[in-house]
Amino acid sequence: MIKKFGLILLVIILITVTSACSSKEKTSGSKDEKVELTFMIWGNEAHQEVYKKLLEKYYKTHPNIKVNLQSVPFPDYQQKISVLAAGRELPDVGWVAERMVPQFMDNDILEDITSFKEDKDYKIDDFFPSTLDLFKKEDKLYGIPFSTPPMVIFYNKDLFVKAGEKTPNEHFADGTWTWEQFEKSAKAITADGVYGANFFRDWNTWISLLSRTWSYGGDLFNEDQTKFTWNSQEGIDTLKMLDRMMFADKSHPKAGEQVSFESGKIGMFFDVYSYVSSAREVKDFTWDIAPLPEGPEGRFPMLGQAGYSIFKGSKHPKEAKELLKFFTSEEGITATSTFFVPPRESVLSSDQFVNQPNNPPKESIQHAVIDEMNNARLQAGHIEWQKIDNAIQFGFDELFGQLKKPEEILEGMEKKIDPLLK
Repeated sequence: MIKKFGLILLVIILITVTSACSSKEKTSGSKDEKVELTFMIWGNEAHQEVYKKLLEKYYKTHPNIKVNLQSVPFPDYQQKISVLAAGRELPDVGWVAERMVPQFMDNDILEDITSFKEDKDYKIDDFFPSTLDLFKKEDKLYGIPFSTPPMVIFYNKDLFVKAGEKTPNEHFADGTWTWEQFEKSAKAITADGVYGANFFRDWNTWISLLSRTWSYGGDLFNEDQTKFTWNSQEGIDTLKMLDRMMFADKSHPKAGEQVSFESGKIGMFFDVYSYVSSAREVKDFTWDIAPLPEGPEGRFPMLGQAGYSIFKGSKHPKEAKELLKFFTSEEGITATSTFFVPPRESVLSSDQFVNQPNNPPKESIQHAVIDEMNNARLQAGHIEWQKIDNAIQFGFDELFGQLKKPEEILEGMEKKIDPLLK
């Protein structure tokens, strides 16, 4: 009986040891477990190439990770995320723009990454404090910026020289770069098949016009975002300017016309600095960047802040955080500074940011980008932004079709938008 009991005990011990070893092997092998992450952006092919090269470096230290890079057009991006959230199919990591953050926070789909602050190697103090404000809520952090570009004017220098006109930078140096002068310059360089200026990246992107309103003292909303205030003299004058340029001076393309800056047929193009990735490919004419025009209240370029967030529901939250830390490390931010104004002070002050191949002159970057950081304003965000944006776009469709006057258009916007704000 004793021998039988001893035999049973020996079998139990062997099973226990074997199970422990098996468990240990499984745990240590978990680092080799193949993990797939989805990373979603709205970037162009050049942006995607930068991330592919960056990920090649990441894979060297994380061979078990595979990142599926997906790109969605910017006008559809916010709606796409909302649809994926409803179906519980959100990406692990993704870009988020400033106008999206309030809705995503309100919908509770962003992961808390406050722990990044405790990682000394991460050096979160290297980020300009103001660039993190957008992603903070109740002392918690829900994202990290990768781009903080003020809007600039990309201009075709050859068209100004051909017309015998001062360039925007020459007017800026003389202190005469005002919105009035901008209109005059746009009209002066307009010719057959050539337009003096274009405010629209696509016909849904109207936000650059706010800079004109801001410089005259107006705004889209009041301070606590309870009232639509673009229906003001400053707003009316902004829409009247666009109406004049489109239909009287013919210095601006009409809605639906597909005329790009790269074609050489646009004199001045409004976009954030990240558009430089496309401008660098221009070989047929000389181009440069300049600050936006100035109004009575000053110069206020729109700040197109964008960042990364981890979306809730990721099956691999630990790996997603590691990927996000890599993207926003000094190495990651330096790599993406090819296109974006970096939020890390160490990168923004580096020669590598300023001296990119085919970049604008160093002096132009200083005046139009770095010096304008303190003047730049974030575009408004709101949890009902998609509905607000739709109402504003409907108003612009009325302007494009010359169906109503600017005063009537803004009054219609106010009637639709005020209830959304309340």
